[in-house]
Amino acid sequence: MADSAYAPGIASAASVRPTTPRHSAIVRLTHWTTTLCFFALLVSGIELIISHPRFYWGEEGNNLTPSLFDIPIPASRGAVKTGYNYVLPDQNGWSRYLHFQTAWLLLFTGLLYGIHGLLSRHFVKNLLPSAGDRSMRALLESIRAHLGSNQLSRQQTESYNLLQRLAYLAVIFILFPGMVWTGLAMSPAFTAGFPWIVDVLGGFQSARTIHFFLTLTLVAFVAVHIAMIFLSGFRIHMRAMITGQPETNEEKS
Repeated sequence: MADSAYAPGIASAASVRPTTPRHSAIVRLTHWTTTLCFFALLVSGIELIISHPRFYWGEEGNNLTPSLFDIPIPASRGAVKTGYNYVLPDQNGWSRYLHFQTAWLLLFTGLLYGIHGLLSRHFVKNLLPSAGDRSMRALLESIRAHLGSNQLSRQQTESYNLLQRLAYLAVIFILFPGMVWTGLAMSPAFTAGFPWIVDVLGGFQSARTIHFFLTLTLVAFVAVHIAMIFLSGFRIHMRAMITGQPETNEEKS
C-alpha cells in the first residue's frame, strides 16, 4: 500500500488517496459472490432442516430410528413426528434446487479465489502470520485491539492482525473445505463413484450432522465479521471491498 506524507497546501491526488487497492478485483468479486451464495445456502438450508429437523449419527436415520438430537421446531412433513400438532408449509422442492446450484457456484468461486491467492501470494502476504505474530502475546494483543478503541480498530483497514488472520485462514482452509466435503458426502451420485468420501465421516447421517455444525460455526463467524465492520468503520470497509480504495490520508488524520 502506498504510504506518502501529506503536505498542507499541496492538492496532490496521490498524497490524499493511495493508489494501491486495498483489495484486488478478484478478491472483491469472489467476496461478494461468496456473500450472496452464503445467504442463499443459509436460507435454503434452513428450509431443508425444516423438512426433517432431526439429526443422526452413522449411515442410517429416519422417522423410525432414534435421533442424536432434534431441532425443537415443527416439520414441514407430517410423517416427521416432532411433537407439534401442525406442520409448516413444505418448501423442500425449490430449496433443494437452490441449495444444489448455489453450492456448485460457491465451489467454483472458492477455486478461483484459491488459485488467485496462491498465484498472487495473497495468502502469504496478507493472511499467513509472520514469525513475530506466532505467539500468545501477539494473539492477546490482537484480541485487545478488537475490544479496544476505535483508533485501534481503524488500523485494521491497512493490514489484518493475528486474530483476523487466524480466523480467515480457519474459514478458508478448514471450514470451507469441510462444508464442501460434507456436502459432497450427502450426494448419492458423487458417493457412488467415491464412497470413501462418506465412509471416513462415518456415514451419510454423520456427514449431515457435521455439515450442520460447520454451518453454525460459519454463521457465528459472519455475525462477528459484520459486527466488527460496523464497530471499526462501516463506510471505510465497505468502500475498500466495493471499489478497492483504501482509507485516505485525510480520514487517517
